[in-house]
Amino acid sequence: MKYNLKFAGLCVAFFLILQSCKHKAEKNKTDSFTSDSSKMVVDESFRPIVDEELYIFKALDKDVHPTVLYAPENEAINLLLNDSVRVAIISRDLTPEEYKQLSSRNLRPLTNRFAVDAVTLIVNEASNDTTITVSEIKKMLNGYTKTDKNIVFDNPNSGLVRYLKEFSGNRDFKQKNIFALKSNKEVIKYVSEHPNAIGITDFSWLNDPDKDYADAVQKVKIVSVKNDTVKNASLQFFSPSQTTLALKQYPLVRNLYILNFTGFHSLGMKFAGFLASDRGQRIILKSGLLPDTIPGREITIGKKIKQ
Repeated sequence: MKYNLKFAGLCVAFFLILQSCKHKAEKNKTDSFTSDSSKMVVDESFRPIVDEELYIFKALDKDVHPTVLYAPENEAINLLLNDSVRVAIISRDLTPEEYKQLSSRNLRPLTNRFAVDAVTLIVNEASNDTTITVSEIKKMLNGYTKTDKNIVFDNPNSGLVRYLKEFSGNRDFKQKNIFALKSNKEVIKYVSEHPNAIGITDFSWLNDPDKDYADAVQKVKIVSVKNDTVKNASLQFFSPSQTTLALKQYPLVRNLYILNFTGFHSLGMKFAGFLASDRGQRIILKSGLLPDTIPGREITIGKKIKQ
């Protein structure tokens, strides 16, 4: 009888240990489909469109509660590489070295493009500068043109600044008239208040702006751009739009990627699937950006019934 009681006690203890381990495992599994603590980091340049996507995503499934961190691109990538997050939305793919660092921890990457954004030049509504060429932009960013205009863009650690450095071939903007502010909103507000300023911002911030800077958007103009650096290029100047992005007429573009390193069916994977879905792509279409896949439209043609 004593042996039976001891055996039963051992079984109960073993069961409790298993339950405790299971509980800890579930607690540590922070990227399950419905985990409250599932984290993703988003380049703050894309906050308007990601906010829209998240609003519908959470409305469709009340059980999902992702924690979203908005940060400059450099910080977003560092969080990913340091394993603080395993899902990131940024404007570039990772380098082979960065992939190697992640694969050393047995993290299998899933990278998907879900939209195309335009890098946009804006000027004050009082400015007469409404057109510019790609060559002129490069010269302007390298300090080869005489101008009294201030050229402003967002956070110095942002993906937009990285894009402009790669685009111009200038690794460091040291000119006094070129400087970074803190955000896209500040860029738009600065240009709206300074007639001699040129702002460089993401197109997504100019579509359906929030109330706190909507008035500033009304006081700026978008500059049309001509690509004079390629053979047989069009002589036209193009403004950013879904049409000019789809036809590859507007030259200043950036891809939006979601990078998923969760390694299993996760909330991040679920959100990536939503972005690529018909509904997710329609949200991008409505925002004014170019979806990775243009949603189709069904048209029913019926015979007219004679009265």
